[in-house]
Amino acid sequence: MAPSLLTNEAPHPARGSYADGFAPVAECFAAQIAAGREVGAALSVYRRGRPIVDLWGGTADSKAQRPWQRDTRVIVFSVTKGLAAMAMHLLADRGAFDWDQPVIDHWPAFAAASKDAITIRQLLNHRAGIPCIDTPLSMDDCTSPERRDKVRAALESQAPLWAPGERQAYHAVSYGLYVAELFERIAGEPMGPYLRREWFDVVGSDAHLGTPASEDARQAALYGPSMAARLAKLAALAAWDPHAPEARIARTMTKKSSVIRRAFANPNPGPRGALAYNDVAVRRASLAWASATASADGIARAYLPFASSGRYEQRALIKPETLAPLHARQSWSMRDGTLQKPLGWSQGFLKEQRHVFCPNPESYGHAGMGGSLGWCDPVDEIALGYVMNKMDWRVRSPRCLALCRSLYDCEPLCGS
Repeated sequence: MAPSLLTNEAPHPARGSYADGFAPVAECFAAQIAAGREVGAALSVYRRGRPIVDLWGGTADSKAQRPWQRDTRVIVFSVTKGLAAMAMHLLADRGAFDWDQPVIDHWPAFAAASKDAITIRQLLNHRAGIPCIDTPLSMDDCTSPERRDKVRAALESQAPLWAPGERQAYHAVSYGLYVAELFERIAGEPMGPYLRREWFDVVGSDAHLGTPASEDARQAALYGPSMAARLAKLAALAAWDPHAPEARIARTMTKKSSVIRRAFANPNPGPRGALAYNDVAVRRASLAWASATASADGIARAYLPFASSGRYEQRALIKPETLAPLHARQSWSMRDGTLQKPLGWSQGFLKEQRHVFCPNPESYGHAGMGGSLGWCDPVDEIALGYVMNKMDWRVRSPRCLALCRSLYDCEPLCGS
């Protein structure tokens, strides 16, 4: 990808450029690198199909002392779920399924253990009652094609924890396992190659779900606390601010039977926790809950048509009526059963509280563990990608929040 031609050079130590009127977001990004709050990071923002912010900086690999470049890519964790939702919307746009169909119309064996009434909409809106998988699975089970039957059997035998539609609880891992299987049954091919051919190549995105070896030279290493250190931070916050979402998570994570613990702990990533996603086998696999890799620009470009009524460079790629239902909340909970905070979903895309990532309630996308974000705002026609390799331990990274708020504080947006 060629660098964008913007008129203002990024302030040191950031690199890149930005359009007139967007100095506050560039200054915020540079300050976070200068203060050591980032190891390496990038931010890409488009408005009405044109780049307005194109920033990067820091280090992609501290051991090799490799600087972050514009095209550096990294594991984006649950930003992957937004990409999976894009794949489902392409199928829906082409008439391959209806959102209110039962899943069993496409996957008959899904009916086992009283799951026959669950609809596709409920599954993607985290209201299916299957936020966790009880059959123990390893990361090797999920990344090894020869163990696919074992994983599928675990999904089919899982019983809902409550009646479908009764409660919302973030399906942190099970979402990707179920949606990937459902997608392949509808499309007749795996999600990763389909997304590459039908979407990412079309919009010029470098995102991959199932990243080939040809991209390894651009891959950033992840840095962050171990699982034990993450839990220690959560426990400390619980003592200081017992009402914070992280505090509620900490209190329930100590209980083996809790939904929160079960939702995140299986498949078991091992003692390294999230840093296990550094492994080559993980990014080679199409784990539709977490294993996609991309640059910030690749994430932003994937969202471009979603921010512009389905259009990209004067071409209609997806019908406006397919996207219109995403503007409203389809599911909402003031305390999601897993993430313990107010949030919701619309057909697989995250719907946040106003002013978390965007002041416009029509906006949607998906955040990733540690801080990464893919987001679009169809009101101001904003498509945004933010990636980094220093993982935050909180539910929402303060660095990401600061960048989003500084963006909407810029005169061209706050005055629009």
